[in-house]
Amino acid sequence: MQKIEINTTQNVSIEFEAALLRDRVLAFGVDFLIMGGASLIISIIITIAFTSTAEYLYYFFIVPIIFFYSLAFETLNHGQSPGKRVMDLKVVKLNGAEPRSSDYVMRWAFRMVDIYLSFGVLAAIFIGSSNKNQRLGDMAAETTVIKIKPTRTLRLNDIININSIDNYQPVYPEVKKLSESNMLLVKSVIERYKAFPNQAHREAVHTLAVKVKEKIKVDQDTNGDLDFLQTLIKDYVVLTR
Repeated sequence: MQKIEINTTQNVSIEFEAALLRDRVLAFGVDFLIMGGASLIISIIITIAFTSTAEYLYYFFIVPIIFFYSLAFETLNHGQSPGKRVMDLKVVKLNGAEPRSSDYVMRWAFRMVDIYLSFGVLAAIFIGSSNKNQRLGDMAAETTVIKIKPTRTLRLNDIININSIDNYQPVYPEVKKLSESNMLLVKSVIERYKAFPNQAHREAVHTLAVKVKEKIKVDQDTNGDLDFLQTLIKDYVVLTR
């Protein structure tokens, strides 16, 4: 699966899973069904209730639904249309900032070229070939689409392996008070610090170490924050296996 690194304005790099072309197509399909269903229901109501002026009302009600559907939902729902929400996708800015209304308008303006006039072929080519899975609208708006939830849920046993643990003596038996999700967070913070050893991640390691010590009631020791967290992971695996 392709990962996307987004550098925030605070110079912190955050890694996201890029939305696959398949997921984006399925999200579009869900949106198309919703849009088509709503248009059909409204057209039936108009035909029955306003026979004489039905033709004008079609343009007044149905055309805006088809034309502004994606723009309205993404702007009002923080980068998610109903289809994207179903598929756990979201539009984000590459600089880590919240997309502005003008960004959504830019993406929407290119839909005619990316999707409708080329029957989606142009969008598929650009998404499949670009480094950040962007169609033309994304490139113009400096956005991309990510998966909010990872495709595969990791377990602690999947991300850490201790080869010789039979003779290992846990240093912090209190670690059993923590849950597996807590330890996954610890592991994630350590990995982010090692990949990007900047001040922001250094502070994150320190803050996490302090919070964990408070939670499991461990006195301040001579070990550094990073060593403390790494030892916790080893202890957790030994004591819960």
